[in-house]
Parts: sequence; C-alpha cells; structure tokens
Amino acid sequence: MVNVEKSFVNNMFSVEGKVALVTGATGALGCVLAKAYGYAGAKVFMTGRNANKLQALQDEFTAEGIDCAYATADPANVEEFDAVVKACVAKYGEINILAVCHGYNKPANILDQSVEDWQYIMDADCKSVYVVCKAVAHQMVEQGKGGKMVVVTSQRSKRGMAGYTGYCTSKGGADLMVNSLACDLTAKYGINVNSICPTVFRSELTEWMFDPESAVYKNFLAREPIGRLAEPSDFVGYALFLSSEASAFITGANCDCSGGYLVV
Repeated sequence: MVNVEKSFVNNMFSVEGKVALVTGATGALGCVLAKAYGYAGAKVFMTGRNANKLQALQDEFTAEGIDCAYATADPANVEEFDAVVKACVAKYGEINILAVCHGYNKPANILDQSVEDWQYIMDADCKSVYVVCKAVAHQMVEQGKGGKMVVVTSQRSKRGMAGYTGYCTSKGGADLMVNSLACDLTAKYGINVNSICPTVFRSELTEWMFDPESAVYKNFLAREPIGRLAEPSDFVGYALFLSSEASAFITGANCDCSGGYLVV
C-alpha cells in the first residue's frame, strides 16, 4: 500500500489559521510576504520602525479581509522586540510562523568605511536576527507546538563583492546562524529554521538597476540564467512553502532563490 495520505497532500501547503509575525513589514519584500500570508489565511502581525507605514498597511490589508495588527520596534533592540512578541501574543494568543524580512546596507570600500558604520550593518542584519529569533523561539517553546522560522538573507552571503565587507559578512553570519538555530531548535522543539537567499529584487532602492539599457542591468542579466531580475512576489512561494507542513523535513537550509545567479 502506498504510504501517503490524501489529506496531507491536499493541505500540506496551508498556513490558514496560523499566526505569522513579519519583521521589516514596511519594506519591499516584507509587505508582500505579509500580505501573502494574509491571503493564504494566516493572521498577520507586522513590525517595523515606521508607524505611519504600518498603519497604512493595516488599513489596506483589513480592507481586503486580512486579520492583521502591528507594533513598531527596532529588531536589534532586545526590549523593544520582546514587547512586539508580547503584543502579538496578546492579540492572537500565539506565534506559529516568523518571517524575518528586515535589512540594511551602506556600501563602502573598507578603506573608507568607518568601524561604526560596519558595526551598524552587523547589528541591523546579523545581531537583529539573533534577537528576533531568540525572542520568538522562547515563545514557540513555551507554546509546545513547534513552529516555522524563515529568515531572508541574500545570495551575497555566499559571494563577496567590492564595498560589501559589512553586508556580505552580516548575511553570511545570518545564514550560519540559521544552520546553528536548526541544531538548537528543530529536533528537540519542532521549530524548523531556514533562510531564503535572494538576488536583487525590485524596490525603491533598486529600481535604478532595472533600466534595460544600463550597464548594471546588462551585467546582472549576463549572470542570471533565469533571464530577468526578481520581483518581490517571486519569493512568496518559497516563504509559504517553508512556513507550511510541506517543508516539515527541511531545516537549517540556506535556500538559493537567486534565479541561478550562483551557478554561473
């Protein structure tokens, strides 16, 4: 007899009724993933630094029938993020999914970059991941129901780049942290921890790279077997997959979603 259940196959990608906490929800990717979780039936708790942008997202999502709420915080600040976790639990009773979508970069050659600027990148992109995952892990362990953590890093975690000694180091550290968090949290507590590693995707900061006549665009396409640059929506499937039971046997993975950039 074939050992697979129809009910599992039909529902393995579902996140309906789950509570998803999304950091960096005001960013180009964070807001898309937050809305996608909502469309998929999850209750969405958003966090970021800008209260006005978070309120606008809540208004937009609520108008489409998405159950959502928000709280402001610096994700690298332990006290502020602990307060976010408490607010989410007070609103929805638990946290089942964590999507870490915040990030920061300030490119500069090492000869020009101050130690303070480098440290700020490290705090924003690496320390903050530790702070956020630690706080949510405590909550998930207390709940005793397992959970899913999806951390957005970058394909720059795997390859260096001029002017990126801060960013590449922070994202590489975050990916190694994901590997280690899986060792800490999965077997004992049922918390799967994975990262997705995108290449450049469209945002206010990267829009200039999408000019098909520019040398930057042409250089990227020479390294992109998929034949185009990414849109934030390209990562929705990965995030939902890693947040659902379909990925129950995947943990500690740094998932390449670079359009093939890393294979060239």
